[in-house]
Amino acid sequence: MLFPAPGRRERNKQQKLDRITAAASELFAEHGVEEVTTQQIAGRADIGTGTLFLYAKSKGELLLLVQNAHYVEALERGRAAAETIPDELDAVMAILQPILECNRVQVENGRTYLKEMVFGDSSEPRQREALHIVARTEEAIAAVLARRGRLSAADAATTAHVVSAMMFLGMAGSPDPAAGIEDIVQDIWTQVRLLLPGDSGKS
Repeated sequence: MLFPAPGRRERNKQQKLDRITAAASELFAEHGVEEVTTQQIAGRADIGTGTLFLYAKSKGELLLLVQNAHYVEALERGRAAAETIPDELDAVMAILQPILECNRVQVENGRTYLKEMVFGDSSEPRQREALHIVARTEEAIAAVLARRGRLSAADAATTAHVVSAMMFLGMAGSPDPAAGIEDIVQDIWTQVRLLLPGDSGKS
């Protein structure tokens, strides 16, 4: 089925959204979310502040917009890697590690993103999108856990939810920028290993 090409108005809106996302991503990475103003983002995106607020009403929403895009990319990399890994534990960690790395690129931004995800405005579409990405992450983990038939679909989904909670606690509980990603990954690996049935992850 063929769909009509987007009209000029839709293309202009998408182009502005792309410029806003790129500007916010660059400024947040350079300075941290708390040090950046919406005026700076609008200026770099070459739009007015009023126009910016048509796309996002606050810096929190802008951070969700930016981090959601990074999170989706990290999740897709992890899912692709997991498909080639037979061991359940290693496959689960292949899904989690790019997300953990993404969250730790800028520690302040990563922690603020988690806060906005959990405590943000539930009527705001960027916040709902963030929670949807979390659900997709749990689905990817559950698919790995169920693929050898050692867990039922229901138990795999429950275990995936617990693994997801471990990941987010690991990210939220490491505010020290000097804490290495390897230490966080190893800590989560140790916890996840204890959840999995049978001989997964054992040498």
